[in-house]
Amino acid sequence: MKKLSIWLTAILMAVGLGIMVPGPASATTSYCGLVWGSLAKADPDMSRAQVTNVRTGQHYCFDRLVVDLNGPASGYNVRYVSQVTQDGSGFTVPVRGGARIQITVNAPSYDDNGKATYNPANKAELTNVSGYQTFRQVAWAGSFEGYTTLGLGVRARLPFRVFTLDGPGTGSRVVVDVAHFW
Repeated sequence: MKKLSIWLTAILMAVGLGIMVPGPASATTSYCGLVWGSLAKADPDMSRAQVTNVRTGQHYCFDRLVVDLNGPASGYNVRYVSQVTQDGSGFTVPVRGGARIQITVNAPSYDDNGKATYNPANKAELTNVSGYQTFRQVAWAGSFEGYTTLGLGVRARLPFRVFTLDGPGTGSRVVVDVAHFW
């Protein structure tokens, strides 16, 4: 009986000191430690570089889209939209997925002579994203008056981030990561 009361006292003390009680759930806890949001992200600067390629990749916690430029990257405007619209004309660009992100890079995909620096073979499927957890389609929406726009179809409205990276060489990249979950 004495052992039972000692154990009971020890358990009550542990509970009283908070040793055995789980802590409160944190409001900042997020998927994979990501603390991104789904609101628009923009940098208004213009670039003198041109778009040269668009590519995608899969990561453990997110899918990534990369826009390569042949010089320093400057500005962009990335946001969820109800419809992706084509540069210049305003026509709707059909994009598969439960949500659509319009990606505008403040750089043309043509040089000073009007010659294309990026001319996708299939404007509806810039990269093959079959099997991706979040991406559903990457579509071309045009390049007009120094801006290049892409439509990114995703599974749902999920958190994303946008940033630029230098390199390789004198080039740079605009990167858009979209999380797999909230």
